[in-house]
Amino acid sequence: MKRILVTGGAGFIGSHLCERLVDEGNDVICLDNFYTGRKENVWHLIGKPNFEIVRHDVCQPYWAEIDEIYNLACPASPIHYQLDPIQTTKTSFFGAYYMLGLAKRVKCKILQASTSEVYGDPAVHPQPEPYWGHVNPIGVRSCYDEGKRCAETLFIDYYRQHNVRIKIIRIFNTYGPRMAKNDGRVVSNLIIQALRGEPITIYGDGSQTRSFQYITDLVDGMIRMMASGDDFTGPVNIGNPGEFTILELAEKIIAMTASKSRIEFRPLPEDDPKTRRPDITLAKERLGWEPKVSLEEGLKETIAYFKTVV
Repeated sequence: MKRILVTGGAGFIGSHLCERLVDEGNDVICLDNFYTGRKENVWHLIGKPNFEIVRHDVCQPYWAEIDEIYNLACPASPIHYQLDPIQTTKTSFFGAYYMLGLAKRVKCKILQASTSEVYGDPAVHPQPEPYWGHVNPIGVRSCYDEGKRCAETLFIDYYRQHNVRIKIIRIFNTYGPRMAKNDGRVVSNLIIQALRGEPITIYGDGSQTRSFQYITDLVDGMIRMMASGDDFTGPVNIGNPGEFTILELAEKIIAMTASKSRIEFRPLPEDDPKTRRPDITLAKERLGWEPKVSLEEGLKETIAYFKTVV
C-alpha cells in the first residue's frame, strides 16, 4: 500500500483518479480548495479507511509523508480559469513549486498533469511531444496555457538540479461522468443543451477539430506513467488520437439523445485552437498505453450520467 497525495482530488479527473487508487488499496489524501472541485465527486469515498479529504489551497505549502504525488490542482475549463486569470497562473506555478518542494523533501515520485494547451494553436498536426507549440503569451487563455508551460519548466529543472523523480503528462480533451454542468467544455455543453432541447451552440463554423478521451483511459495512462521507470520523465501525450470536428460531435450527440435541438453558430473565441490531435507513439512505446473506449461508448456513459443531474 502506497500513501498517495492527489491535489485537485475532488475535481472531475481527480475524483476518478482517487477512486481508482483507493480501490487498488492505496492510502489516498485528496487535497482540494473546492474552487472548481466538488465534495459530491468524492462523497462515495468518504468513510473509507484508506481515504481522507483535506481542504487546502496549493498556493500555500503543505506537508505530509507520502510516496507519490499527482499534481492536478488548477481550473481546467476556459470559463473557470478565465474568471480569475491571476489566480489560475498562481495555482499552476505555486502548486508546482510547493509540491516539488514536498517531493524533494520526502524523496517521492511526483506527476504533473499538464495539458495539450501547451501546444496552443498548433502549426504541427498531430502534435508530438518535441513540438514546442504556438502559444499567445498575452491572450485570454494565456493564464492557463503559460501557467502549465511554466509548471513543466519547474518540473524539469527540479529533476535536473535536485534529482526529483518527476513525471509529466500532457492531457488532451477528456470527458465522462462527474464533469461539471457549468464548466463550459464542449462535451458537457452539447449534452446538456441536447437533453434540455435548447439550441446547440457551436463556435465558429464547427470545422475545428478535437480528440476526445474517456476518463477511464486517462486514469489508466496516469497510473502507468507514475509506475514507469525513473529514467522516463516525459512529457508524454495522453489522449485519444481519434479526431472529430465539433460539428460532427454535435450531430452525434443530437442523434444519441434523440434531441430536437437545432444548431446555432456563434463567433469563435479568441485564440481557440483550430486543430487538436495527439501523437501517442511515445505513450505506446514507453507505457504500453493506448485508449480503449470509443467515442460512442464514452458518450453513452456520459449522457446517462447527465440525465441524472440535468
